[in-house]
This record gives sequence, structure tokens and C-alpha cells, in this order.
Amino acid sequence: MADPWQQCMDYAVTLARKAGEVIREALKEEISIMIKSSPVDLVTVTDQKVEKMIISSIKEKYPSHSFIGEESVAAGEGSILTDNPTWIIDPIDGTTNFVHRFPFVAVSIGFVVNKKIEFGVVYSCVENKMYTGRKGKGAFCNGQKLRVSGQEDITKSLLVTEMGSNCEPETLKLVLSNMERLLSIPVHGIRAVGTAAVNMCLVATGGADAYYEMGIHCWDMAGAGIIITEAGGVLLDVSGGPFDLMSRRIIAASSRAIGERIAKELQIIPLQRDDATN
Repeated sequence: MADPWQQCMDYAVTLARKAGEVIREALKEEISIMIKSSPVDLVTVTDQKVEKMIISSIKEKYPSHSFIGEESVAAGEGSILTDNPTWIIDPIDGTTNFVHRFPFVAVSIGFVVNKKIEFGVVYSCVENKMYTGRKGKGAFCNGQKLRVSGQEDITKSLLVTEMGSNCEPETLKLVLSNMERLLSIPVHGIRAVGTAAVNMCLVATGGADAYYEMGIHCWDMAGAGIIITEAGGVLLDVSGGPFDLMSRRIIAASSRAIGERIAKELQIIPLQRDDATN
């Protein structure tokens, strides 16, 4: 039987490339910045322009599909996940990087049917790296098959995470304390490139052994989540339980052993879910 979603995936790759061109062009201009929830939660005209371009293009081709987009949600639209085919879009993952021209900026498109991720596309557009993952078909970067490191010993692992955009003292204390707990296991080190999607893709390439974070959103994880699992990795909740796309928290690891070991150390940061209706 033909793959029913392959055409959608090919279209997502085309749109991600097109969005990447818009972003690379914008990097040459003066960047106009706006603030969302806090002075470090930024949005630019380019974020909004790229999301509008992607969503309007898909709507035209697949009018019955649903959408969850970072900037649409910021503008007041809901993010309830149904069984309908749903495109989950982050037009610029790494907006702060984009604003500073720090060279890790990604377009992330995840496609979910019956609440399960079918495919993901992450285009790291400054590096010109196109990461793709399709359920049951493997994960690739620029056509090369990806495989996680398979590392099972936490003391030999390199982790990736982010500080996040929540600078409230209590949250910061937990973020830094979690880092300290992991570093003193000890692990080889902790890195941050400023985009959840690229951090996760680095685990899929074997370049890092695990990524964890609390406070991100479904649009940060949907594209790269399937790339990790198709490269042989695992997705877990930060409690060590099953991963939940709408929970705003994740451990993406090269092996279950490392994922569960990280979960043991993490103190949970309380968060409102993406699909909370109030």
C-alpha cells in the first residue's frame, strides 16, 4: 500500500526549504524584535511572516487539516490536539539565536495523525541541514541515514539542554540545580545551542547522547521527536514515564538506560500544559 502521508512530507520539506530562504535573507537585514511573555521571550516579524507563509500554503493544499503554530497560539489561537491530521509548526526555533545571528536557527514541522507523530522535518537553515524522520522509514540528514550513539553509560555521555526563557528566581534555581545534579554524576558535559529542535537532532546524529528540557512546547518537539525515535532513540517524560507531546517536557535519549538515569536526577518544574483550555 502506498504511504498515505508521503506527499504531505515531501511538501513539508519543500516549505521548510522555502522558509529557510526567507530566514537567511532576513539575517542580512536589520531585525525588528518584539517581546512576548518576558524580556527574553522574543518574536520577530520574520517568525510571523514565515508561519503565515507555511500555514497558508498548507491550507490551500490540505484544507481539511488542522494546525498548531507557535505564533498563532501566541496570538490567542488554541493548541488542542485532536485525531485530525495536524501540522505543528515552529517557524523559527531559536528566535533569540536569529536576533543575535547565532548560527543555529531551525524551521520545525511535525505532522500528527490520531495524536501520533507520523513525520517530522527540521531544517537548520544557516547550516543548510535538512533533518527528516518518517514513522517506520528511518531518519536522515541531507539524505544520510541517522543513528543515535546507543550510549548506555551516563558517565560517558554528553547532554544538551537549554536554560529556557523563564527567568523567575524559583524556576532558575531548579534549572541550575538540575544541571548541577547531572554534572556531578558526573557526565562528560552539558551543551546548549539555543534551539530545542536542533538539540534533539544532535542526539539523533549521535553527536550528543541525550537532551532534556522543561518549559518548551509541542511545536519545539513535534518535528524532531520522530527523528529521534527513527534514529533508534527514545522519548520519555522527565518523570521517566511515557512521553506526552502536550506536556511541555521531554527527555530524548540515545538509550532508555540514559533517559531513565536522567529522570532520576530531575526535579520537576510545574508547568501549564499546551492543551490546557483555561
